[in-house]
Amino acid sequence: MSKYQLVLEDGSVFKGTLFGSAETMNGDVVFYNGMTGYQEIISDPANAGKIIVMTQPLVGNYGINRDDFETLDPCVNGFIVKEVSDYPSNFRSEESLDQFFKAHHIPGITGIDTRKLVTHIRKHGVMKGRIAKAHEKVADIVENLRSTREQADLVKHVSTVKPYIIPGRGTRIVLVDLGMKHGILRELTKRDCHITVVPYDYSYEKLMRLKPEGVMFSNGPGHPEHLPELIDLMKQLLGQKPFFAIGLGHLLFALSIGATIDKLPYGQHGNYPVKTVAKDQANMVSKTQLYTVNPSSMKAFDVTVSHIGVNSPTIEGLTHQTYPAFSVQFNPESSPGPEEMTHLFDLFLDKVNQFPRHKEETSHAEK
Repeated sequence: MSKYQLVLEDGSVFKGTLFGSAETMNGDVVFYNGMTGYQEIISDPANAGKIIVMTQPLVGNYGINRDDFETLDPCVNGFIVKEVSDYPSNFRSEESLDQFFKAHHIPGITGIDTRKLVTHIRKHGVMKGRIAKAHEKVADIVENLRSTREQADLVKHVSTVKPYIIPGRGTRIVLVDLGMKHGILRELTKRDCHITVVPYDYSYEKLMRLKPEGVMFSNGPGHPEHLPELIDLMKQLLGQKPFFAIGLGHLLFALSIGATIDKLPYGQHGNYPVKTVAKDQANMVSKTQLYTVNPSSMKAFDVTVSHIGVNSPTIEGLTHQTYPAFSVQFNPESSPGPEEMTHLFDLFLDKVNQFPRHKEETSHAEK
């Protein structure tokens, strides 16, 4: 078996054995704290460009199946585990993690002390890393990592190229795909919505010609400040159509109202407790988060904080006080993780149904 290494930009080296594809890959090294859900994690577009470290010591034991994907093509740049299962045991399993990674050109390393690696990330923060062959010179790798700029077009690579429709007889929803998880579609189709999925760079004029009753902005990868056109789109939609934003969409909503964004020291990937402020109630949620809204930048705007982190007081949800627009940082559709926040899709549809469908109808009623 081939010996490989994970090299971080601070010069740290973690050695192990290759599984999956014999590729050399760079990416932001983050850790995932969940015990299960590795298939959803590797196929979540919000993880595009990342090298994921699993804190669960044994990974791959239930294999890969056709039902749990969050998108057709996996998006991660690498996978780091303490031990990978070569012989998965599950009635739904169709192939091993090793076979899946080989087919999709994703490298993985097993045999690494993931506790030591996670402790290092928690102490020093998220940093760039490379999965490379064991004989490659560390100094050359570090120099390359330090000179590599953050990729600014991740959303472009994971968003749909053309609009498409998922027919339904209910509410007409336009879903702006920033790196959408299939779990969002599952929750909307459960509610019989008529869904039109559009690319991230769809204009306000084109979107309004679709006559949506509500608009959703999905999760996605990268820094929200790289997407000024989406910030402008949200500004135009505010008060015109109800909208609900998730993950990256939540950060874009914050920027659209004038707030600022900070980078978390080591991010939050996995399952975390979040408090619903109005109910003073905590729930476990699934998250993929590297950036957060700066709380001190929120004081002067017409929004309230609807959800807040329990482990650390990160802003996890925003609700506009005047217009039917709200957002959450976490994944309300779960996939993987607890399913305690799916009611937010019902809340969104309630706001849509209470909003006048056509301004001309409202004007006529007022007369």
